[in-house]
Amino acid sequence: MIPINAPQIGEEEIEAVVKVLKSGIITHALGAGPMVTKFESAFAKFVNAKHAIAVNTGTAALHLAIAGAGIKRGDEVILPSFTFVATAEVVAIAGAKPVFVDIDPETYNISPEKVEKAVTKKTKAIMPVDLYGLPADMQPIKEIADKYGLIIIEDAAQAHGARYKGKPVGTFADVVCWSFYASKNMTTGEGGMITTNNDELAEKMRFMRSHGEKEKYKSLMLGHNYHMPEIQAAIGCVQLKKLPKFLAKRRENAKKSTTKLREAKSLQLPKELKGYKHSWYLYTIRLKGAKGKKRDKIVEALRQKGIGAEVYYATPIHRMPYYKKFGKYRLPETEKASKQVLSLPVHPGVTAKQIDFIGETVLSLLG
Repeated sequence: MIPINAPQIGEEEIEAVVKVLKSGIITHALGAGPMVTKFESAFAKFVNAKHAIAVNTGTAALHLAIAGAGIKRGDEVILPSFTFVATAEVVAIAGAKPVFVDIDPETYNISPEKVEKAVTKKTKAIMPVDLYGLPADMQPIKEIADKYGLIIIEDAAQAHGARYKGKPVGTFADVVCWSFYASKNMTTGEGGMITTNNDELAEKMRFMRSHGEKEKYKSLMLGHNYHMPEIQAAIGCVQLKKLPKFLAKRRENAKKSTTKLREAKSLQLPKELKGYKHSWYLYTIRLKGAKGKKRDKIVEALRQKGIGAEVYYATPIHRMPYYKKFGKYRLPETEKASKQVLSLPVHPGVTAKQIDFIGETVLSLLG
């Protein structure tokens, strides 16, 4: 089976872990051990941010951002429904209301026009997602946020190395959240990072990461235990150095996939719009005009032939049982995409021969 994603782990990561184990320092009471601090510094530099706060998962990063921003019961947060549930989950955990808006059918990212229409007096934040590795259209979102005094919390969990308007992802946001889950462009196994240029917010989130403590056993505010272990940070330092090569290989595989599939008139292939740089976390194709059953049959046929095709996201969040209580939403582009998209392997472990095989198999199934 050619997996949809596969962590690229080598001897360097193993050596880094062993070095941490031998050091005897495997965590830190305030979540700021030597490897964590080193990883934070390197990642902040990579994304051109003033501060980076390492945490134990991408979801923890999202939750800490929401908590740090002071989102509370009675507040509203605007976000897409066509994404992983964690984006909405952390809003609900804070007691706030997730307000779902539709996507652009070409990029699958949140529509700025729909965002502005959803703003109310209760709106406190906008949470755009850089889906599949393509940055959201952040400049108009930033203009909307400035107009209404809203905070932007960008979910960049899938967009390591992506760029927008010539700048690293996150430049237009107040807070940016990253994931290092095993499937991501770089991994620490589990793990996450928050980046920001806001000094006050960064300090607050560092306290909240460790039970609200500035000093050990002296809690200043309500917090959590979101420490990133030293082992994870050590892996992250190595993976970050390898990330440019990983991204180059993903880009190469995506380009070859597009060359192979562009003759298929029934497919909408992923685009890299002018001013955008895709990180190619996923190579997502769309069966134009198809219903869910046809798409699902093709996915199953691909798997039977040893290709780990996946569907992200077959059930939009607003259609999930728990989230229906937040209201009825008519999101036609979201619902249409959820029935038509499927993702193909494009990670650095996929060979040129496998890319050809994947493309030829897709074309044969389309008839």
